[in-house]
Amino acid sequence: MAKRYKVRSEVVPYPGMAAWFFAYVDKKQAAEIKRIRQLADTKAKRGFGSIPVTVTLGKTKWKTSIFPDKQSDTYVLPLKASVRRAERIDAGDVINFILEI
Repeated sequence: MAKRYKVRSEVVPYPGMAAWFFAYVDKKQAAEIKRIRQLADTKAKRGFGSIPVTVTLGKTKWKTSIFPDKQSDTYVLPLKASVRRAERIDAGDVINFILEI
């Protein structure tokens, strides 16, 4: 059974030349996700510590991964351009989304 998290986050651009945009998972939720992942069978490690998720944002639903971010001590969700266009999202917007792990 998938665990669901309702997340609210500001959309932030990657601090560099790349045109990447991210949303951060709440630190309390990130701590729970990390705890659950440590208790789960972790035989199949994923690159960069990523965790596969299904995201629902507005009317858009897609499969992706969240990645640990050491600077913020949480996870980041990359927001693809196609999702940002479909949901009319830009840097600085506050979004609500559901993560299913």
